[in-house]
Amino acid sequence: MTAVYLATVALLWCGAAASLYRLVRGPSMLDRAVALDVFTALSMCGAGAFAVARDDYSDLPILLVLSLLGFVGSVSLARFFSGRSR
Repeated sequence: MTAVYLATVALLWCGAAASLYRLVRGPSMLDRAVALDVFTALSMCGAGAFAVARDDYSDLPILLVLSLLGFVGSVSLARFFSGRSR
């Protein structure tokens, strides 16, 4: 493991901790939805960094599934909240 990989993992963990904090403490449901979307993106970055560090790209279908789940989740929440006012 290189220092670059360790620094990347440390920064991803800090971002994930901040995202989980916002997910739990978010004042509104939209804040929680954005935090979940950010957490999904951070997990995709972590899986990509892990694949690069191992030089094994067999985990790329996981990235595809996570990206599809993130997109569908964001679109469905946007459709759900578009008809509601604060």
